[in-house]
Amino acid sequence: MESKNRRSAENSERSGVCDDVKVKFPLYVFPETMQKIDMLYEADNCKSKTEFIEKAIRFYCGYLLNKDSVAAEYAAPQITAITEGIVKGTEQRLSRALFKVAVELGAVSHMLAAINDIDDETMVKLRAMCTDEVRKINGVINFERAVRYQRADL
Repeated sequence: MESKNRRSAENSERSGVCDDVKVKFPLYVFPETMQKIDMLYEADNCKSKTEFIEKAIRFYCGYLLNKDSVAAEYAAPQITAITEGIVKGTEQRLSRALFKVAVELGAVSHMLAAINDIDDETMVKLRAMCTDEVRKINGVINFERAVRYQRADL
């Protein structure tokens, strides 16, 4: 049976077609290695220890042949995982920062509304002016520029 599997695998490799035939061979590992496999194969979403070992072998081969196309199997998932982690962390930090800014802006808006008596028409004009200004300055608010603008009307 083993030689039949081996011949079938060799034929599929030569033809470039994989028949999903696996080759059976003896594998000897140290007990510590087997303990690690037992502990980790399910955490890696592998259905069996064989699948885990095959993934490990492919990973290591990709590492050794980093100039070959097998390197894509090794590097691409690693780069993707690292990039996703960085983006997710950045997204969470930005979301928290935006939340804090929104809370502060809400507090300032309520304080200004409480101490100023601004009519609806002035408020609409102010919003339009601020929208145009933010577009022009690409969102970089400058307090000194706003003070100079307000004092120019006096």
